[in-house]
Amino acid sequence: MDVLSLSRLQFAVTAMFHFLFVPLTLGLGWLVAWFETRYAFAGDEDALRLARFWGKLFLINFALGVVTGITLEFQLGMNWAEYSKYVGDVFGAPLAIEGLAAFFLESTFIGVWVFGWGRISKKAHAGAMWIVAFATNMSALWILLANGWMQRPVGYVLRNGRAEMTDFGALLANPYGWLEFFHTVFAGWVIAGFFVMGVSAWHLLRKNQESLFKRSFGAGAVFALASSLLVAGVGDLSGVNTAKYQPAKFAAMESLWETQKGAPMTLLVLPRLNGEGNAVEALKVPYALSLMAFRDPHAEVKGLNDFLPADRPPVLPVFLSFRLMVGLGVLFILLSGVAAWLWYKERLDAYPLFLKVMLFAIPLPYIAIQLGWLVTELGRQPWAVYGLMRTADAVSRTVTPGQVWLSLGGFTLFYTALGVIDVWLLAKYARKGVEA
Repeated sequence: MDVLSLSRLQFAVTAMFHFLFVPLTLGLGWLVAWFETRYAFAGDEDALRLARFWGKLFLINFALGVVTGITLEFQLGMNWAEYSKYVGDVFGAPLAIEGLAAFFLESTFIGVWVFGWGRISKKAHAGAMWIVAFATNMSALWILLANGWMQRPVGYVLRNGRAEMTDFGALLANPYGWLEFFHTVFAGWVIAGFFVMGVSAWHLLRKNQESLFKRSFGAGAVFALASSLLVAGVGDLSGVNTAKYQPAKFAAMESLWETQKGAPMTLLVLPRLNGEGNAVEALKVPYALSLMAFRDPHAEVKGLNDFLPADRPPVLPVFLSFRLMVGLGVLFILLSGVAAWLWYKERLDAYPLFLKVMLFAIPLPYIAIQLGWLVTELGRQPWAVYGLMRTADAVSRTVTPGQVWLSLGGFTLFYTALGVIDVWLLAKYARKGVEA
């Protein structure tokens, strides 16, 4: 493997592993803040116990997320030096704001929350967790605005062989970044809802502290249902945005090869392994693809044959990732809807099989969010910055394959150890249940 392939593999491994931790913190902080607020304003002691229980799991996840995130920015200078030189003037600004503002804010108030028990008022302590939850999501905003610029570069000029920012407001208002932000954040909330339901289901199956875990199961179910519906809505808008600004990616998502007006949506599709055309096409819904992409049943949708082979993303992984992600999204709406209904009707005890399903469903939102990022990043290929810089031109010129192999092996071993520690700690403290 050459330096380019190895560097792409290394960044994929580290980014996807880091993103196992980030999404849970995006949603779990809000639930912890909600439970503690119930205690602060209503004197609800059970809510306090739940806030402490879920807060401990939040802290474990947050700590490991910070550790795994640091290495990502170093790789921009080590493996992707040409990229950093080309877009550093643009890309560096949102990353700097994320570190100096959002991350600083969440780290400071996590300290206040951890060490402030009994030292500050109940309402101030609950407020600290609201700030942590807000700052965690704002941290994601700046990173995703930076990624959104890579997907649709705006507010820049090319000068002296590099991109230089001319309009910071254009970066802030970039619809690609905002849609990525809401899609990612709401997906993280789904993960938190399913995590809370799964852990609660484990205790309910064992008759442990049933009143407490029924309460947390209900909070997780309502949170997951609302978030799943929001993900679906933003996902639809993201499809429209992709069709407009990245038509090659949209065509790969649907494995559409021929440009068509009034394009149908093909429900049963199987792309050929050689990357040219489809082996199977069946069950077409007339006009549906044009309607979905442009809100016009007669609109023209570009096919992959309109793009040079060198300018097409890898069709099979993008197509499969997109279809699996959408299928899982529909499943999450159904599962969380049933969960919320059973909780509302106080019928959870009557359906132990459903509780087992929710326990084993914990990994599914993690898989879905990883698939979503595969669609986003693989679908942008062969561009590091869409339409401006190819990935092949972004890799460092002085790095050798042996150096990347060494760092890749080191990261893999280190991250595997961290993953084992995280799962062990989460399982250990989740099994203990709510402390008296």
